[in-house]
Amino acid sequence: MLRVSAKATNTTIDIQGISGDASAAAQGIEYGPELMRFAESLARRNEPDLTAARKDLLEAAGPGVLVDAAGVAANFQRMVRIADSTGIPVDNLDNPLSQQIRADLGLDTFSSARNSLAITATSS
Repeated sequence: MLRVSAKATNTTIDIQGISGDASAAAQGIEYGPELMRFAESLARRNEPDLTAARKDLLEAAGPGVLVDAAGVAANFQRMVRIADSTGIPVDNLDNPLSQQIRADLGLDTFSSARNSLAITATSS
């Protein structure tokens, strides 16, 4: 989604920004490092880091951006839980774009990737 929206707005981004690279997060995304730190600490459920990240994002971007970021994070949590609970695998792992993004971000190294990779292997 980030790549598509960046292309649609002619914005240069570095996709590594969603993998914890603060300098990459700063490229083309307003408040990118603060948003990345907020999202990372939320996903890791690290309360002390989340408290600090929330404060930093509020100071840098204001309450509107903080509320929007929290809403987006909550929505993604909801979607992931629904997908995980129903066993929805990643679509078409043979797609070249999917393969490139997974390689760029190292997504196949996550333990949860084995679920989609196993489904793909048995259906081949």
